[in-house]
Amino acid sequence: MVLMLLCSQMEELYSLDRETLSVLRPVYGLIFLFKWKQEKDPRPPESDYHGKVFFANQVINNACATQAILSVLLNCPHIELGQQLTDFKSFTADFPPDLKGLAIGNSESIRQAHNSFSPPQPIVPDEARSADKDDEAYHFISYVPVDGALYELDGLKPGPIKIADCTEDDWLDKAVPAITERTERYSKSEIRFNLMAVIKNRKDAYNEDMEALQKLQDKIQLRMSEEADSKGASSMDTDDLPAGQDALQQKLHHVQEELSRVQQQLAQEIEKQQDWHNENIRRKHNYIPFLFNFLKILADKKLLEPLIQKARQPKEALQ
Repeated sequence: MVLMLLCSQMEELYSLDRETLSVLRPVYGLIFLFKWKQEKDPRPPESDYHGKVFFANQVINNACATQAILSVLLNCPHIELGQQLTDFKSFTADFPPDLKGLAIGNSESIRQAHNSFSPPQPIVPDEARSADKDDEAYHFISYVPVDGALYELDGLKPGPIKIADCTEDDWLDKAVPAITERTERYSKSEIRFNLMAVIKNRKDAYNEDMEALQKLQDKIQLRMSEEADSKGASSMDTDDLPAGQDALQQKLHHVQEELSRVQQQLAQEIEKQQDWHNENIRRKHNYIPFLFNFLKILADKKLLEPLIQKARQPKEALQ
């Protein structure tokens, strides 16, 4: 989101194993996309959550992704929200869920952020077709740890669903079975799922790791110089560095290898985020003028009609 925070980002998940999730820590919340269908949920929604969990009903069509992101951002104390979202959270703090949902739709800054990722619609049909029972609908929900409990936040439900008690360290372990159970329940008829994590900005995380490693590298090199000057005399410092030139050299080699690895990860992350930026530009670009002029040129060169006739031929005739 435009008003979303440079300190966080979305990361698509292809696995729920512990190793994959541990690499992405800290994870602020999970967002699950699935094909929605009408069904009864036997789980009772929480009633005593006001003032603790930000929960909004979805009252706007086609905004469930934005609402799922907000459900994570506005429930995570570790994310610096910025002035606009801070004001919004404060303003809606005492609103019931339906009014919170309306407030999301009426927020100009949130609407602009939502629309900034929408592709252009230069051609609008004269009559909008209403959705029918055969149309496919997809829905986003969030899994967020709040105040010692893991909640499923679904704007189509009357309230938050408490999944389990948890801590900051084990909430992902509690979320994985809940998501796995949902995917297995639908897997016989539907395989289109998507899971995303809201995490700390990886560029910031890698830069912090590099800074810490560079400080450690300087510290080791200084210790090696001190020991060389004192001809091997052990230092009185009570840190965790080993004694002796050989041990220090081995430690330095390990730190330099780790520093090189983090530098490569940072370069890959910068390239990936640039790809995201370019993809979003292409997705939002209006290609209609280009296509119109391209077809006009083909027509002027008497090439368009043969292409149309060829496209209309049965596949058998083209073989």
